[in-house]
Amino acid sequence: MNYQITIRFGGRHQRYHTFKVSADDAAEALRQAADKVPTEIASDVDLVELRVAVNPDKRSYLEETSSGA
Repeated sequence: MNYQITIRFGGRHQRYHTFKVSADDAAEALRQAADKVPTEIASDVDLVELRVAVNPDKRSYLEETSSGA
């Protein structure tokens, strides 16, 4: 499964670093994410978010759905 990892860092001036990992489950994805945190921001991270990554080719958009009218 593909996961998207978002890391917030920077203290008062928050910034975000986002990347994807592929793993069998969330625990493995978090282990991989820990290894991919850039060393220059590692001490400044205050939040890590893990989400299932959406495949953009399979995502539906409002304008693509039929209205039924």
